[in-house]
Amino acid sequence: MTVFNLGSINIDLFYQVPHFPAAGETLTTLGQARMLGGKGANQSIALARAGMDVLHLGASSAEDRWLRKELEEAGVNIAHIQDSDHASGHAIVSVDLEGENQILLAPGANRDIDMDKACAALDQAQDGDWALLQNETNGADKFVAATRAKGLKLAYSAAPFDADVVLGLLPHTDLLVVNEGEAAALGAAIGKPVETADLPHLVITLGGAGATYHGIDGDINQPAFAVEVVDTTGAGDCYLGYLLAGMAAGRTTKRCMAEAAAAAAIHVTRPGSGGAIPTRAEVDAFLEKTC
Repeated sequence: MTVFNLGSINIDLFYQVPHFPAAGETLTTLGQARMLGGKGANQSIALARAGMDVLHLGASSAEDRWLRKELEEAGVNIAHIQDSDHASGHAIVSVDLEGENQILLAPGANRDIDMDKACAALDQAQDGDWALLQNETNGADKFVAATRAKGLKLAYSAAPFDADVVLGLLPHTDLLVVNEGEAAALGAAIGKPVETADLPHLVITLGGAGATYHGIDGDINQPAFAVEVVDTTGAGDCYLGYLLAGMAAGRTTKRCMAEAAAAAAIHVTRPGSGGAIPTRAEVDAFLEKTC
């Protein structure tokens, strides 16, 4: 089975800070790094490291070949990533001493995807395949229509949250993954708790409190594993990738939730986003030791 991911690709510029700056404050950082990131790229890496075939649909500047090289080295199919005349997406990520983050995002090439070319890749789709998207690229409506025409199931990471976009995609979504704030915003938009929206599969991530599932498999609560947090950047993307990989492989929802929680727990003990995502072997070893 394959996941076709219409996803962002970013250059993440990380800065470790003693605290988040106040308005007008100049702050000397404690460290800095440049890494591959973007919600889409992170989720593709997580899927690949979880053992899933994943084909990434997106765009970046031809000058930034290292972004594609890192995706490919992580096991992601990059054959359909497009060259863009725009600069690659950029994110400026500040991480404080407690591992919390603040992010400034410049979409760049992520909003310059040729959707005719991207959707043409779906000709490779087979029964049982999934599609995945987030809110960091253009072309969501066209992609969803094309995936539905091919009979694919759709997983949707509704971030960054945009109520109008989410409401348009919700009727077509098989698996929706949102954090606690996004769930509250979506509930306000639809006028009722999102848990009552009758989605086939809904997962609400709760940070250190774990995650909850609501859907055709009932209600499931998965606590977070206790670890020493270094950096939470990209942990939700790591979680989604492992969750979707498990569901696409036909594992029980309870097992999928546990694997996703374990992957995220390992992830937050490391700095960075895509590079911090653990392998399947690491997740299995973690669960065997913990559970």
